[in-house]
Amino acid sequence: MDAFAVAACKGLALKRLSVRHMLTAGGWFGGFQALMPMMGYGLGTRFKEQIATVDHWIAFVLLGVIGADMIRDACNGEDRAANGSFAWREMLFLALATSVDALAVGMAFAFLEVNILAAAALTGTVTFLFSMAGVKAGNAFGSRYKAKAELAGGGILILLGVKILLEHLAVL
Repeated sequence: MDAFAVAACKGLALKRLSVRHMLTAGGWFGGFQALMPMMGYGLGTRFKEQIATVDHWIAFVLLGVIGADMIRDACNGEDRAANGSFAWREMLFLALATSVDALAVGMAFAFLEVNILAAAALTGTVTFLFSMAGVKAGNAFGSRYKAKAELAGGGILILLGVKILLEHLAVL
C-alpha cells in the first residue's frame, strides 16, 4: 500500500501519463518489494536459533511499528513523492523507502517457515501491478484516496502482527 500511495503521488504530479511511467514505477517498487523480504529472510534464518524464543514478539513489534507508521503517515497527510520525476536516483530512494518494511517482514517470515520465493514473487508481482495502477489512479483521480490506502494497509499489518502473536501464545 505504501508503494501504491507513492505511485499515486507520482501519477498526480504528471501532466501527461505514459505506459513507460507506469512500467517504471511498477518495476522499481515491485522489484524492491520482492528483493527486500528475501534479504530479510536471509538475515532472519541466519540468526534464527539466537532469537527463536522471542520470534513471535519480534514479528508482532515489527509489523505493529510498520503498520502504525503507515497509519501515522495517512493521518498526517505526509507526502513522500510530490514531484513527477522518474529519474533513477529518485526512484531508487522511493523504492528503498517503501520497501524497508518488507525487509522486516522477511525477517518475520524466517520464523514462520514461509516459502520465501513464492512469497517474494507474489509480493513483487502484486506491488508491480498496484504501482502501475497507482500511477494511473493518481493521474486520473488525484490524491483523494492516498490516505485511505495507507490507513487500510497499516491496519492490516497491525492485525497480522496481533494474529501471529496470539497464535504463538496459543490463544488462537
